Amino acid sequence: MRTMDKALRSTVTDQSLLDSGRRALDIEARALTAMAPRLEAAFAAACRLCIDCSGRVIVTGMGKSGHVAGKIAATLASTGTAAFYLHPAEASHGDIGMITRDDVVLALSYSGETPEVLLLLPHVSRLGAPLIALTGSPQSTLARNADVTIDIRVAEEACPLNLAPTASTTASLAMGDALAVALLEARGFTAQDFARSHPGGSLGRKLLLHVRDVMRKDGELPVVGPTTLLADGLIEMSRKGLGMTVIVSDDAAREVVGVFTDGDLRRTFDGRVNVHQTQMQAIMTREFKRIGPDELAAEAVHLMETHRITVLPVIDAANQLVGALNVHDLLRAGVV
Repeated sequence: MRTMDKALRSTVTDQSLLDSGRRALDIEARALTAMAPRLEAAFAAACRLCIDCSGRVIVTGMGKSGHVAGKIAATLASTGTAAFYLHPAEASHGDIGMITRDDVVLALSYSGETPEVLLLLPHVSRLGAPLIALTGSPQSTLARNADVTIDIRVAEEACPLNLAPTASTTASLAMGDALAVALLEARGFTAQDFARSHPGGSLGRKLLLHVRDVMRKDGELPVVGPTTLLADGLIEMSRKGLGMTVIVSDDAAREVVGVFTDGDLRRTFDGRVNVHQTQMQAIMTREFKRIGPDELAAEAVHLMETHRITVLPVIDAANQLVGALNVHDLLRAGVV
């Protein structure tokens, strides 16, 4: 057997492997393209059943269709449609009680004759729960018992034996994605909604974290007055380690009137300024980039990238300094 394996390997070339891969992709791409014209009234009806559902969309399927069904359920749940996957073989051992009359059942079976899926039909019918079928056989038992049938048939599988579910499972997966996208758009689902269901992901951090959540504040803020000497301003910058100090007015209002950054420092030294005689108001930058505490932390990243800066003062609507942050704060928060 090993000798045969070696002989077989010797006939396999990189080009033959590439040809096989490209042929599989081409077959699956053509299968998806062929489905688009069949996306008509049945698809819209399936969407409306899901939109009107007061319970959950229960997605079921066996074998390879079961794996696809699990992914479809996960995609629906993360995009605003309450859904979960029900294993049809487990259903007949008690899990069928998960289905209620308020739910919609989305059943995947390419043949439409999968025994474990068909066993669910009498229970679904007794409850009166709507049934959506994703099948490649519109005349199958599953299709005949469904309220809505979505046709996912393919001309051929990518498998050269035309046996292994390949193009058909891709078609099922793509149709599930089409359903999820149509539903999220119909519900007005936003990026913020998506982030709320993905709080642990990078998108969640970008869309849920606000500047006030990551900024430095109180005693960590570098602050001096307009008449403070540059030498003392530099000490404040060094002590707080932000690469900047904020200049606030000497009056009771303590409004922000300028900033002084590492970049300003380099330009000041080029001008041979006396650090022991020059006041901050003479060299500070009066027009500068700022951000509010209620802005998304992702907006702070955008400002820094756009203007090639590494630090931002956080200033509220009353022009009061409430915080500051630099790129390292954003890195630690996982926003960058």
